[in-house]
Amino acid sequence: MPSSLIDVLARHREDVDFPCPPVELPGLGTLAGVLDQVPDPRRIRGRRYRIGSLLALCLLAVLSGAKSVTAIARFAADSDIALRTRLGLTRATPDTTTLGRLLARLDGDALDDAIGTWLAHDARDPADEPGDTLVGLAVDGKAVRGSRTSDNRAVYLLAAALHAIGTVIAQRQIPAKSNEIPAFAPLLDRIDLHGTVVTADALHTQRAHAEHVIAAGGHYLLVVKGNQKKLRKQLKKLPWQQIPLQDRTTSSGHGRREVRRLKVCTVEPGLRFPHAVQAMEIKRRRVNRRTGKVQTKTLYAVTSLTPVQANPAQLAQLIQNHWSVEALHHTRDVTYGEDSSRVRTGTAPRAMATMRNLAIGLMRQAGWSNIAAATDYYRSRPEHATALLDLTA
Repeated sequence: MPSSLIDVLARHREDVDFPCPPVELPGLGTLAGVLDQVPDPRRIRGRRYRIGSLLALCLLAVLSGAKSVTAIARFAADSDIALRTRLGLTRATPDTTTLGRLLARLDGDALDDAIGTWLAHDARDPADEPGDTLVGLAVDGKAVRGSRTSDNRAVYLLAAALHAIGTVIAQRQIPAKSNEIPAFAPLLDRIDLHGTVVTADALHTQRAHAEHVIAAGGHYLLVVKGNQKKLRKQLKKLPWQQIPLQDRTTSSGHGRREVRRLKVCTVEPGLRFPHAVQAMEIKRRRVNRRTGKVQTKTLYAVTSLTPVQANPAQLAQLIQNHWSVEALHHTRDVTYGEDSSRVRTGTAPRAMATMRNLAIGLMRQAGWSNIAAATDYYRSRPEHATALLDLTA
């Protein structure tokens, strides 16, 4: 058997038919190399499996819909010898204890950094010059509600996801007795922000955050709410009545119809926020189709983008696309049952969340829009899941 995981995983995909056209991704050898380079927490003596082989097995199982370590071990036991050989697992099949101990002791930051960098490699095309396409990057947090830390709290993760395909390219765990705010800068430090617009909810509308994004070469678009009372008051006083409507979008889904209206105002120096160039007023009117109930809400936002860099339609699209990260979190909860998961030991809850991010990112890049349908497909065709990982550039 070849000694390198890259060699044992290499295979051709000419005869594999996908239900949707896959895009070109870095080859599985590249991903295998990334997984094999994650720091191995196990003692050298007694190791029976390469860490890259075990992590690749976990990923294939999650691609097939596995929701727990037990389900991953069951997937391994049910897999055929050809698949295990490609993963370098010919000696024996790893059991639940082996997999659980590994995931519980992994360096979560190292795993997230390695996988996030790999996913971002071909998933983004940042622009440096005004007028080129800007890349949206949504920052949002999520609690893994079924998990528990040493102080009996749920694991809380802050993620940065690309707008276009909802792919997480960076993630950090929020320390106990803290919140998302101190984790914002460390989360973005490993990402090249040139040509990137960072979007976030009102919690991250902080002056230090804006300064950090601008210093890193990026732009921001941030919602302003009650945590910035003086800034919100200043925005409300802008002459919105005199500004014509500049964008209107309509969407339907989940039993409701929503109309969003946007006005944009170029702000003069003196606005109570660093590097703010444009302010926005967003009015949302939502109608419940079943009850007929109407809800109207007015939001304000600020951005460092100039009118040349982003027109009203582009600003409206960035605001709307920010919620792609919420859709990702919804998929993890509904399709993978993340909030009801009882994986609790050590870093295992975070590692499983990272594997879900990676699986969803791969499916999105392969052209899938329905993740539940994708997991059903790969559950019955594990060789196709292997082929999905083996796409070569």
